[in-house]
Amino acid sequence: MIDRTRLQSLIEKELQLFEETHPRSKALYERAKASLLDGVPMNWMVKWAGGFPLFVKEGSGAYFTDVDDHRYIDFCLGDTGSMTGHAPTGSVEAIADRVRKGVTFMLPTEDAIWVGEELTRRFGLPYWQVAVSATDANRFALRLARHITKRKYVLVFNYCYHGTVDETFITLTDGNAHSRVSNIGPAIDPTMTTKVVEFNDIEALEKALAPGDVAAVLAEPAMTNIGIIHPEPGFLDALREMTRRTGTLLIYDETHTMSSGPGGYTGAHGLKPDMLTVGKAIGSGIPTAVYGFSHEVAAMIRGSIDLEGADVGGIGGTLAGNALSMAAMRATLENVLTEEYFERNIALAERFADGVQAVIDEKQLPWIVKRLGCRTEYWFRDTAPRNGGEAAAAADYELDRYMHLYALNRGILMTPFHNMALISSQTTIEDIDYHTKVFRDSVEELLG
Repeated sequence: MIDRTRLQSLIEKELQLFEETHPRSKALYERAKASLLDGVPMNWMVKWAGGFPLFVKEGSGAYFTDVDDHRYIDFCLGDTGSMTGHAPTGSVEAIADRVRKGVTFMLPTEDAIWVGEELTRRFGLPYWQVAVSATDANRFALRLARHITKRKYVLVFNYCYHGTVDETFITLTDGNAHSRVSNIGPAIDPTMTTKVVEFNDIEALEKALAPGDVAAVLAEPAMTNIGIIHPEPGFLDALREMTRRTGTLLIYDETHTMSSGPGGYTGAHGLKPDMLTVGKAIGSGIPTAVYGFSHEVAAMIRGSIDLEGADVGGIGGTLAGNALSMAAMRATLENVLTEEYFERNIALAERFADGVQAVIDEKQLPWIVKRLGCRTEYWFRDTAPRNGGEAAAAADYELDRYMHLYALNRGILMTPFHNMALISSQTTIEDIDYHTKVFRDSVEELLG
């Protein structure tokens, strides 16, 4: 249905509009090239729909303002890092107070105990440790899993993403595992450390775990980083049964699936992982993450790590568990990511999805909408993908870029990696309905 020549023409039109209306961001970008690689402080910041990134001046709640004084509805929200909204009132004062009293000591604060107790209440796991990022939490969980099981492999699902964890940069092509094409400078071929199967494929999972050489399965309980892919009925039950039967640890990464509710997908669906990791949103944007253990895993860890060499064993970090992170997590969990937060925002996410679906139905487009709690996404295919391979095959970079850039030029920021929108406590019904209007306008422009 898409005229590709027209699509290219529309992209060029929107790029010109973007450049004309963002002179200050462009000037800063050109200046930044002299000292920052590719003009940005972090390489992913080049992956925005315009010809250069926006430079931000300030943000509050569901909105931010760029240096050209354009105000945006932010549905990206730092790709979940600001799912709380920018500078949420429930945590800002506690964070500022902690900064005034000292940020890091390599010693615990009382906030740490409160956070551990609250994490246990939400997720069900009794013991916790703290990292600086979800990547580190996943990395440490995998190291501990290999350490206590004495097994060689980990297992992940095709087109997963768990941060910059070496073992997870593996994918399948025609059933053959290999290093992901985008994998930058791998230390070793990930097929030496990792098995990979498709999500929702019980038969392949059974075959991969049967030899008893997999230390842990690292998985999102619902995939999100290749788009939202829900587990099929019975799949997570089969995953839990197989991992227990084969002595394989089950680690759930809830960093994005935290959008499901106060206890993430695990809490919402009563899951029983051996370990769990979550980062990003739980500190209101302050870098932090946690990883939790069952009683059984904690018992295996205790006494198995030499005290004298614990600081150089590959787990931890000087800034992990710092006082600022603990204060941010306590304030966020206590005052921001509450039951009321999720109840309100999930309802708005439903409205977002319904609005997009109404346009799709009206225009008879072969597209669909998926939702996971307060996270929503639309796809350029007519059926829901059941695994990462199907999702990756549906990717349409040009169409993504057009939709994102059209929205950006009209004051809406979507997540740059796919068509995902997050709802914060400060997002309004008017914001949702404005997105529906802009989405409709972009489709009508595209169809001609």
